[in-house]
Amino acid sequence: MLVDSHCHLDFPDFAEERADVIARAKAAGVRTMVTISTRVRRFPDIRAIAEEYDDVFCSVGTHPHNAGEERGITVDELVDLAQHPKVVAIGEAGLDYHYDKAPREDQAKGFRTHIEASRITGLPLVIHARQADEDVAAILQDEMGKGAFPFVLHCFSSGKELALKGVELGGYVSFSGILTFKNSEEIREIARQIPHDRLLVETDAPYLAPPPHRGKRNEPAFVVNTAAVLAETIGVDFEQVSTLTTANFFRLFSRATRPSEAI
Repeated sequence: MLVDSHCHLDFPDFAEERADVIARAKAAGVRTMVTISTRVRRFPDIRAIAEEYDDVFCSVGTHPHNAGEERGITVDELVDLAQHPKVVAIGEAGLDYHYDKAPREDQAKGFRTHIEASRITGLPLVIHARQADEDVAAILQDEMGKGAFPFVLHCFSSGKELALKGVELGGYVSFSGILTFKNSEEIREIARQIPHDRLLVETDAPYLAPPPHRGKRNEPAFVVNTAAVLAETIGVDFEQVSTLTTANFFRLFSRATRPSEAI
């Protein structure tokens, strides 16, 4: 089996056929999915999807793009919402200096708020990092000094230094369809340097569909294509990469339960 550790099933792209999308994922061997929160104020929608489908879990958090509009989100609110049994992660939160859709000070404050919620709950923090490597690394280093917390650098497209710093601090690195693109040899080289027990795969659907679906809407079933390229990249067979990324997922996202027939 495989896990799509990061998708956005609440997005309008899936509204008309969500059940079919999930069914296709299961048919492709993707037995567990995590639908990721981008706005705490819309968390009820995310939670409802996770409640409806046995093998779909969710997170709670504010994407850095939305940090300005959700300045008032507190640690206590995140911790309270995270008590729901289908919530397996905090986030996604972090820094995005590519689009700068929210003031950087709001992004940083929100990032630290989510880190504290992760530390308190023990749930992994899903980190969004884009063109902000030095600041993300500095905040992680500083916050880790206040107390450990689990985390994953999701949809990795940053530099080698951030990846290795993340691993050094105990984090995981998740690769999306970006890994499969022709011009992504630098990302594939980084993947080769990540310990096998820290690797995850994801789609970030509906974005970043891997070949042969590139240019179309991404969906959880297509994580199979990314896993195949990851296997080739690190020199193992597909079954090995499926086994190791699935084991890594359930180690990090420890509240998630394995499908009964996969135990």
